Amino acid sequence: MSTFGSAEPAVLVLEDGTRYVGRAYGATGKTLGEVVFSTGMTGYQETLTDPSYAGQIVLMTAPHIGNTGMNAEDMESSRVWVAGYVVRDPSRMVSNFRSENSLDSELTRDGIVGISGIDTRAVTRRIRSGGAMRAGIFSGEDFRLSEGDQLDQVRQGPEMTGRNLSGEVSTIDPYEVPAQGERIGRVAVLDLGIKKSTVTYLSERGFDVLVLPQNVTADHVLSLKPDALFFSNGPGDPAASDAHVTLLREVLRENVPYFGICFGNQLLGRALGFGTYKLPFGHRGINQPVLDKTTGRVEITSQNHGFAVDLPIEGDHQSPEGFGRVTVSHYSLNDQVVEGLSCLDIPAFSVQYHPESAAGPHDANHLFDRFRDLVIANNQTSAGDAN
Repeated sequence: MSTFGSAEPAVLVLEDGTRYVGRAYGATGKTLGEVVFSTGMTGYQETLTDPSYAGQIVLMTAPHIGNTGMNAEDMESSRVWVAGYVVRDPSRMVSNFRSENSLDSELTRDGIVGISGIDTRAVTRRIRSGGAMRAGIFSGEDFRLSEGDQLDQVRQGPEMTGRNLSGEVSTIDPYEVPAQGERIGRVAVLDLGIKKSTVTYLSERGFDVLVLPQNVTADHVLSLKPDALFFSNGPGDPAASDAHVTLLREVLRENVPYFGICFGNQLLGRALGFGTYKLPFGHRGINQPVLDKTTGRVEITSQNHGFAVDLPIEGDHQSPEGFGRVTVSHYSLNDQVVEGLSCLDIPAFSVQYHPESAAGPHDANHLFDRFRDLVIANNQTSAGDAN
């Protein structure tokens, strides 16, 4: 099955006026979003179906994409979420025994406008120097718009700063996945853009996993009497998620153990009283080095974030919201960005990366065990206090 893409022309337009002409790939038409690059050489299906990429045009730095096709088992959600897709050399054929469909067919099915055949290295270098910026892909009738019209549309598109996208990606109805093996309790999961593998890993640790819509209240969460709370990854600006921060503060004050990943790390930072900021260009891909300050180990991690917690990486910090001492547990070895928080006086921690990365690497998967141990210890302490 050919996946080489269309002979129809397409153009990627950046908000600084830079243009890259190539070929249409996937659906044709127009799409707008923040253009970002992902450094993973594998795992493109997990990237495409990660809800955290909603609103973003994703450029793959690996040149050859699509050779393993797509399959239902590796889907991280029910659909492709990226706003647009940029590759240099789409595979001419699918050559993997697990493949059930070609990549360009899936992009077309989900209406994802893409472009191929451009110098993705040049675009990456442009973003690295100028920062993540708004962009548009134009093909079909939209390719024939004037350059001025195309650029105007890009510059009128929404910026990621200030956007709350959780409502677009969260589940509408709650659902529960039972624990596998020895049951240790029930975890309430706030779905801000959760991936399938996250639910699986929590279930495998003995949790009944109750996945909740992002618009639930703290009173509702506490009425469920969960043994723990988990905030998932998700898209958007953490500064635009005040309701989620309020929910988290109220639940933390009830001494409910908490684990957050990615967006959940930024929201923990805000709940503790610290600020967040937008990175000039985010961390995306599956080869991001992180130092675990507790163990001294370097972990290679999967990441997708454009915002970070604003906190010095050394020393203990006092929570302005009254939650006691907080320390930065992990940081990026590329640019010293905060990659994890650990609360020393309440049972809560978080990381900025994706320990559930189904496509790998799996260096950080042990954090789900750490969460399990935290909940068990908290349950034992609560039982002792009751006696």
